[in-house]
Amino acid sequence: MARPTQRARTLSQNFLADRATAAHVARLAAPDRGRPPLLLEVGAGNGALTEPLARRSNELYAYEIDPRLVPGLRARFARSPHVHVVAGDFLTARPPRTPFAVAGNVPFSRTADIVDWCLSAPGLTDATLITQLEYARKRTGDYGRWTLLTVLTWPCHEWRLLGRVGRHRFRPAPRVDAGILRIAHRPAPLLTGAADRGGWADLVRLGFSGVGGSLHASLRRAHSRRRVDAAFRAARLDPGVLVGEVAPDRWLRLHEELTA
Repeated sequence: MARPTQRARTLSQNFLADRATAAHVARLAAPDRGRPPLLLEVGAGNGALTEPLARRSNELYAYEIDPRLVPGLRARFARSPHVHVVAGDFLTARPPRTPFAVAGNVPFSRTADIVDWCLSAPGLTDATLITQLEYARKRTGDYGRWTLLTVLTWPCHEWRLLGRVGRHRFRPAPRVDAGILRIAHRPAPLLTGAADRGGWADLVRLGFSGVGGSLHASLRRAHSRRRVDAAFRAARLDPGVLVGEVAPDRWLRLHEELTA
């Protein structure tokens, strides 16, 4: 039989062991008690984050993929009828039809899949996720660079880094620190209409498709130099800027100029 630490590594589990951190993340996920009314937790583990989330939610579905942890979770929250411990993979869950939020200490190896699930869920209001710090910094522009996924989803989703969690606050301790990533669905999208959103996606993908990272050169594959020069001036961008260095608000200005 595999020892607990071996099983944890197999499932990419690093359990949150610091109560203050768990309480802090719960407050970020549900700043007002009982709001949102429906909350889904990714990877309940031993319930360290589930407990403060339960105190701040009207209804909580806590997903745990490790069947050995489920009986303990169900016993722990047996007297909390609004807490539903679900045995299974969160990624197989069907998104609720009503508005809901997501929170959780995400297995580092499954972060990208869980984020994709959240982005594609139409009812999601926000997701507060403990991820690998590098991932959180990269997605939120904290390195001064922006990724394709972040820019592509920016009109509908805001990405923010809310803090850092030291590696020694987990058991077993991972090799790197974690970050608290917040993805919030905008109540009013920055772009409206299917054609506008489609034009945005085409523009962003074109910009990130170029060789050598030159955004100016990439956009000239579909637009004249004169139009691209004018758009860069309006967005206050240097023609030599690398595509990853362009913040989402500058992309919005480029989109406005190039689709006028």
